Amino acid sequence: MKRLHALTLVLGMAVALTGCVKKTAATTPAPSPGLFPGSATSRTAPATVSSEVPPPPVVVPMDPTVRPVSNDPLVNTSIVDINKDSPLRPVFFAYDSDSLDEPARTTMSANAEVLRKYGTWVVTVEGHCDERGTAEYNLALGDRRAQAVKNYMVSLGIPADRLKTVSYGSEFPFVPGHDEKSWSQNRRAHFMLTAKQ
Repeated sequence: MKRLHALTLVLGMAVALTGCVKKTAATTPAPSPGLFPGSATSRTAPATVSSEVPPPPVVVPMDPTVRPVSNDPLVNTSIVDINKDSPLRPVFFAYDSDSLDEPARTTMSANAEVLRKYGTWVVTVEGHCDERGTAEYNLALGDRRAQAVKNYMVSLGIPADRLKTVSYGSEFPFVPGHDEKSWSQNRRAHFMLTAKQ
């Protein structure tokens, strides 16, 4: 009986101590104001509103390759009418060549200026050939000419997605005729405006 009484007493004390530990843990006081660096008020105090003026918004500079256009008649002109008297000039090639000579590069530099001014224009560079050669050969040569012009325009800073290419071979001569004077005008890369985004 004494043992049962002693065991009950020990269990009762253990339960009492456990309750005390929990109670002590639950009633731990919150840290006093000023215990943490930079804290002058209690943790439950509302934050103060800063009287500082917010910084000005960040202004993203305009792309220097795109120039604003105002009061320009070409802005409201249809694509068809622009292509009738285009500010974009054709590039001409030597016989059986897709190499860009100095006059061709000068023309493309001027065309790049136009495309910078009208930053939403998308053009198709058409590759053309004179009537000599097979249809297959002329289509391949026209494609090489159009690609050479596109690559050079991209090197001048015109985005590639604004330049499409197509080859027409000898199907659409610029000048009718069967002599060198006519042929020299038909060996060309022609710029056609296809979209004004």
